[in-house]
Amino acid sequence: MKSLHAPNLLINGRFLGRRATGVDRFAFETIRALDQMIELHDPLVAGLRAEIIVPEALAAMPNQFRHVGLRAAGKGGGLRWEQLALPHAARGQLLLNLCNSGPLLYGRQVTVLHDAAPARVPESYSRSFVAWYRLMAPRIGRVSKRVITVSEFSRRELSDAYQIPAGKIGVVPESGEHMLRVPQDEGAIAPTLGGRPFVLAVGSSNRHKNFGLVGEAARLIRDAQFDIVVVGGGDAKVYGASQEALPEFVKHLGYVSDSELASLYRRAACFVYPSRYEGFGLPPVEALALGCPVIASRLPPVQEACGDAVLYTSPDDPAELARLLEQITGDAMLRAQLRERGRLLTEKLTWRATAVKLIEEISPWLT
Repeated sequence: MKSLHAPNLLINGRFLGRRATGVDRFAFETIRALDQMIELHDPLVAGLRAEIIVPEALAAMPNQFRHVGLRAAGKGGGLRWEQLALPHAARGQLLLNLCNSGPLLYGRQVTVLHDAAPARVPESYSRSFVAWYRLMAPRIGRVSKRVITVSEFSRRELSDAYQIPAGKIGVVPESGEHMLRVPQDEGAIAPTLGGRPFVLAVGSSNRHKNFGLVGEAARLIRDAQFDIVVVGGGDAKVYGASQEALPEFVKHLGYVSDSELASLYRRAACFVYPSRYEGFGLPPVEALALGCPVIASRLPPVQEACGDAVLYTSPDDPAELARLLEQITGDAMLRAQLRERGRLLTEKLTWRATAVKLIEEISPWLT
């Protein structure tokens, strides 16, 4: 449903034309939470008139929101559309970019930069992608009215890597509650799993996700009583040749639907997140929301998000991970304790909380 009045918040809808990643999930769920707040006449969004702008090629796309409009404007797509057509369509209105990039020559905008990964782990990305971020991120930091990120760790990283003043960067939380709405679907994946317990890892296969650590740890466990399942894929335009080969005994399912992923989270003996670098760490929070015990790398943003609800390991020590895998897969009481801690944690991490904090951050520029 479109507003009867001109919008005072325009949202960059470039992400709607591609297969969803973690940052796209953040964008969609944040907009969904805003839409629900408008539906409920929440005073925090009184007077908010929001509209998503997408390329003309997506004009036939159904609008999934009741109170946030959808408008097609400008030919082309991708980066070219974002840099040329989008600022023209915005016409001086406040533009909200939720997925790591925005037009370089448009001043009235707020941009969410999720992390500084292209600067900190450039080996995980293609040269062209790293070069673009080296140009784009500092410029976006200068021209945007406000920069938003998802953890205090990322705020420090963005300030240091891209010279964005820390005082210009706001922090909003993320949530895994969207997984609670997803129906389980075991039909397509059950035949590939077999009957043994399994350890699950989720993410793109670029190097800093560090899936090789799980394989190294498994080799140290004699007669392991569990399988290892990895899901997710990689975009060669983004990650180039950096994608990491997995051991032959690992079951790599590739891209799975949300329903299949929900089933995997619920069935897994535990979820392993061995990443070397993150801005927040959404998959562990998703796993916790579905009652899946978690072992995660001892990274500041993951500790910030997950607290004592997960077991932590060094991303460089397969022996430590092997010990934790044996411990968690063999101890039902420990798994139950971790599930309860995860439940208490994720009850507080909601997409409404994300939307509320975001509105607070951008409100000085809403007219």
